[in-house]
Amino acid sequence: MVMGRASAQYDIEKKSLLVAYLLWGFLGYVGAHRFYLGRPFSGFVMLALSGVVLLLTFMSFGFLSFLWVIVAIWWFIDALLIPGIAANRNSRIADRVFGSRR
Repeated sequence: MVMGRASAQYDIEKKSLLVAYLLWGFLGYVGAHRFYLGRPFSGFVMLALSGVVLLLTFMSFGFLSFLWVIVAIWWFIDALLIPGIAANRNSRIADRVFGSRR
């Protein structure tokens, strides 16, 4: 009975790769996928970096638009990191819900 409740709780809280990749694809440049996967600090850094680059691009009339390359590289690398980040997050959720597995 307790294990069934824990399994249901885990199923509710676990992070989906599909959702993570959808967020990455549509809102990845602002770090939405990182917020979803429990990485709020790096998500905020990505959001702030995108905001600064956008502001600088508008202020310089496009002369600094090459700075988007930094955000684009981070965004592309995240596509490769998402499975590991999700697995790590789901493992921490399982440890909390089911008790430490060590």
